[in-house]
Amino acid sequence: MKKIAILAALMTLSGCVQVDRYEDVVKHPAPASLVGYWQSMGPQSAMVSPEAIATLVVTKEGDTLDCRQWQRVIAVPGKIMLRSDDYYNVTSKRDVYSLDLDDGVLEYDGMELQRVDRPTVECADFLGKNPLSSPLP
Repeated sequence: MKKIAILAALMTLSGCVQVDRYEDVVKHPAPASLVGYWQSMGPQSAMVSPEAIATLVVTKEGDTLDCRQWQRVIAVPGKIMLRSDDYYNVTSKRDVYSLDLDDGVLEYDGMELQRVDRPTVECADFLGKNPLSSPLP
């Protein structure tokens, strides 16, 4: 019993972020530095294939779209969460990813994303059929 209590305390202190209900997450406006379209450039070890592309869309109001494509498009909407001065993307599947911006490179889910002018055609098609609740950047 003591081991379980100690393990729970360590997880709490380690900064792990857990979301039990997506609906309970309070959407936070995104800082201007994060608003826009972000895309992987070149092979990423966190992706399935060197040809895979990851796109992250972040709106001013804090809505997000995590769009990954290789042989098909997997797009998951989400929202920005602020916790202890750190920003996270919480997807509707309750995945939580930190958003760390350093010298114009966004570190996200083990990948490095760079700002681009627009999403890929496939992600734009998904957004056309499944718009976010706030205007696109």
